[in-house]
Amino acid sequence: MVEWTDAERSAITTLWSQIDVAEIGAQALSRLLIVYPWTQRHFSTFGNLSNSAAIIGNAKVAQHGKTVMGGLEAAVKNMDNIKKAYAALSVMHSEKLHVDPDNFRALAECISVVVAAKFGPSVFTPGFQEAWQKFLAVVVSALGRQYH
Repeated sequence: MVEWTDAERSAITTLWSQIDVAEIGAQALSRLLIVYPWTQRHFSTFGNLSNSAAIIGNAKVAQHGKTVMGGLEAAVKNMDNIKKAYAALSVMHSEKLHVDPDNFRALAECISVVVAAKFGPSVFTPGFQEAWQKFLAVVVSALGRQYH
């Protein structure tokens, strides 16, 4: 179990309260599909993913990005037991979808890049980044738990 300092909890909840899940989610998932094109195999039903413009303009990508970011809310609300909150998602991604667990890490990196670009250094300070990266590492671990 991870332990959170008061400063980390505050940074994560403060940052989360400023995140537009539709905007950040669409940008982060688009970035994942562009930068890590092998992840596209999990989205074969999303239509045209042939180039950056098609991915960025794809409504299904945007909607799923919003869903992914909405799922992070469960982690924010259950910071003391993220593994339990993500148990069913871990099983689904492992046993039904067969997602490579390294994709969770890649998506977390994309989320961090998009959040940093959105808020800049005045909000996304080194202290906020440290807490955010720790938070996403715990989420990635929880999602990959079924694979261990």
